[in-house]
Amino acid sequence: DDGEMFNRPGLPADRFVSPFPNEQAARAANGGAYPPDLSLIVKARVGGADYLYSLMTGYVAAPAGAKPPSETLQYNTHFPGNWIAMPAPLTEGAVEYADGTKATVDQMARDLTSFLAWTSMPELEQRKQMGLAVMIFLVVFTGLLIATKKKVWATVDKA
Repeated sequence: DDGEMFNRPGLPADRFVSPFPNEQAARAANGGAYPPDLSLIVKARVGGADYLYSLMTGYVAAPAGAKPPSETLQYNTHFPGNWIAMPAPLTEGAVEYADGTKATVDQMARDLTSFLAWTSMPELEQRKQMGLAVMIFLVVFTGLLIATKKKVWATVDKA
């Protein structure tokens, strides 16, 4: 009522808070490139989760003689043109898994892409439930149609 802002508990439908205060700060921190929302890339690209996994694991040393167009670019075997402004986001041992799983780049990339695929489609569980309900309806409806057809055609004179 007084116009004072407050914090509330997060909801599953909330967006992630940007680590940057604005677009200019994001570009400054990323060598002039504005970082994309990777959950949207999972949905927008054909094979989005596979592409994202390949992108996360594709950072390698540039081949001998390859010169980057800019000092801020990184070499990535899975990025078109092989030079990307985003630095490698994953490093060995960056997280600690509660179950003792070794935190390799491969494992973290799998976890990351699975999580982003899940966040990119929050309605997936509802769609699956609706699909199951539709399939049950269609089976029952087909049974009723077959029973109706047999009843109608039972009285037709067979020649």
